[in-house]
Parts: sequence; structure tokens; C-alpha cells
Amino acid sequence: MCAMSFLLRHIARYAAQKLASDPRAREKAVKAARAVVGKARQITRGEDRAHAAGRALRRAIDKLQGDK
Repeated sequence: MCAMSFLLRHIARYAAQKLASDPRAREKAVKAARAVVGKARQITRGEDRAHAAGRALRRAIDKLQGDK
């Protein structure tokens, strides 16, 4: 558990340093954050929030796997 925590902190620190030093990476992070906020707004406005959250998660997983 402790090793996992260390690894996650190391990854977070690396990502923060990368975003701080690279304008292109910063732009991509802002774009990704806006997309996440848009999905969150869509989920909260829906009648069945659990179903909408599940669909959004499935879409994200499919996108990461390359729509196999």
C-alpha cells in the first residue's frame, strides 16, 4: 500500500512539473479538464445519474482501449 502511494505521488509530481514547463501539455490538460467538466454537467442534469455515469465510464474505457 505504501509503495503504491509513493508511486502515485511520484506520477502526480511528474505530471505537475510537465504541465508547468510545457505550454502544449498545459493546453491539452485544460482541454481534457473541460471535457470532464462537460461530462459531469451532463450526468448531473440527467434524470438517472447512475445510468449516465455508467455510460460515460463505458465510453471512456472504450476510448482508452481503442474501440476494440
